[in-house]
Amino acid sequence: MIEAFGLTSNPRKELPLAVDDLSFEARAGHVTALLGLPGAGKTTALRLMLELQQGRGITHFKGRPLNRIPHPSREVGVLLGDVPGHPARTVRGHLRMLCAAAGVPVRRADEVLEVVGLVSLRDERLGTLSRGMDRRLGLACALLSDPHTLVLDDPAGGLSTREAQWLHGMLRAHSSQGGTVLLTTSDPKEAARNADRVVTLEQGRLVADQKADEFARTRLRPRVAVRSPHATRLAALLTKEARTAQRSVEVVREGGNRLSVYGSTCADVGETAFRHGILVHQLADETGDMGPGAGPATVDGPETAVAPQAPDQPSTADADREPETAPQLSVPAGTPRSEDAELHSSAEAEVPRADGETPAAADPRAKASRSAETRPPDALSLLPPPISVRPAPSPLRPLRYEIRRAAGIGTGFVTGAVVLVVSALAAVLLARIGHTPQARLLAAWPRELPLPPAALGAGLLGALAFGDEFRHPALAADRGTVPRRLGLLAAKLLVAAATALMLAFLTVGCDAEVLYLVYGRELAQVPADWISMSASWIGLVVGCAWAGVLAAGVFRSTTAGLAAVLAVPVLVVPLVQKALEGASVRAAAGFPLRLREVFLLQWPFGGERYLSGVARVIAQPVGGALTLSLTALLCAYLLTTLRSRV
Repeated sequence: MIEAFGLTSNPRKELPLAVDDLSFEARAGHVTALLGLPGAGKTTALRLMLELQQGRGITHFKGRPLNRIPHPSREVGVLLGDVPGHPARTVRGHLRMLCAAAGVPVRRADEVLEVVGLVSLRDERLGTLSRGMDRRLGLACALLSDPHTLVLDDPAGGLSTREAQWLHGMLRAHSSQGGTVLLTTSDPKEAARNADRVVTLEQGRLVADQKADEFARTRLRPRVAVRSPHATRLAALLTKEARTAQRSVEVVREGGNRLSVYGSTCADVGETAFRHGILVHQLADETGDMGPGAGPATVDGPETAVAPQAPDQPSTADADREPETAPQLSVPAGTPRSEDAELHSSAEAEVPRADGETPAAADPRAKASRSAETRPPDALSLLPPPISVRPAPSPLRPLRYEIRRAAGIGTGFVTGAVVLVVSALAAVLLARIGHTPQARLLAAWPRELPLPPAALGAGLLGALAFGDEFRHPALAADRGTVPRRLGLLAAKLLVAAATALMLAFLTVGCDAEVLYLVYGRELAQVPADWISMSASWIGLVVGCAWAGVLAAGVFRSTTAGLAAVLAVPVLVVPLVQKALEGASVRAAAGFPLRLREVFLLQWPFGGERYLSGVARVIAQPVGGALTLSLTALLCAYLLTTLRSRV
């Protein structure tokens, strides 16, 4: 269950608090609705509960605050707004990436896709999904790790009636299995129909906390919807007859040829229209709303006529009646229902899915029960089968997640292709001009440029590793920010280094091949000191990739990551050169010999030579500047990580 105590948002300039001392609870096995007009503080309350916004108060999820839960995304499924994710990623790829992050089997992505009816759209891009399909995908993301609690902000907003009924059927199935569901809505009829308990907010304060049947009895009332070309005349006649009979009848003009008649029945309105020869196009019982928090009706210039109320005539009535035109859908047999179940409906049994199948036929639980032995058919649920999450040393499966993230979109492949083409053209042009050393020729690095194309490409890919996270925060649904975990940083550095190595070798190989094809074998020869050159080349490309990763992680921007890569040769290298060229009374002559003396043991395979080579690379101005930049960025990242944890 969810228990919220004293939720209060931070004060704003000359404005009332968005949420002011709000306390309520959402019980397990029930659907709880936060009801209020737009601006009443519903979304702010959810963000305070999920620690996405600063404020006061505390929220317990099954007796623990969110910061005490080791794996929040596994226990609390969240849907706030649209699905966060790169618009170029496929639906299935996005879910598989989240599976790797949560430590659940990859097959779970296909299971939830089948349940929410997105099997036929699994290869579609996130940016092409409609509103209804985006809501389905958001629910799939929330159900991915089989959480006990669902927190959803206006999940049915913008959906058609049939889509909204399907979604509420899924939420009802989750609560019937003992789960907790908390959602927000601005429609009182939706709250009364689909929730077990309704918590009403007005200007950030708690107005009422009621059961759904009590809410419907005190806050809703029946009405008769009338559509007639003579609506004005019919309204005057109904008001006149109500005054004559001393009955409390309220007639509201809803614009055009529509009327809403409160305190009467279809039979009375129909008889009045028949007696006076008035043509009626529609006559149906509906449920209207009243009081604070009720959603505004679509009214164009309301004209209200209220007859005086008789002392013995009640002003409100039981509101269990629904519009006659609305499709009535039922929960599958055997699904537990609460004592207020007359107000709830489930669309899963009758609503066709996007791929043309009915959910009952595509439910993996139904398939399993027909072939296995576990449960009778009447105990089936609309949800995917439960899973046992594999234990993980950290809240993320960082390496698998990062590999899926990097390979899920075409940005990296396009960047690599552009780098290879630009490097090949630059190498051909430099060879034609001449006066370029062989090492720079193979790397396509003109003296006029601060960095070669391969290093710039590696830096861009490294910056995207964190830049895409903050721009499309797929990992931020449960805590509101990209996690600054050292395991995630290590995974990104490892994948960025592997990508940079591949790009470095491919660049040199393509440049050598193009030079051989255009000018012959002379320009494609390997330099004599290729080992030290290769070490310097690999160190430069990998260092640029790491600088991009760390800078983007610190400044939360791809542009900042790429700027940090360019700042190394443009700003840091001149400063290092100026520092090394300054007056000095001592020099580092004989450093390799002293290094050998410090490490008395002989390293296998001549390891001290490689260590000495690394030291010589770092001692160069570019190597020293890059090492200095990486050290500063790493310290800044660790500082921000420790600060966020504190």
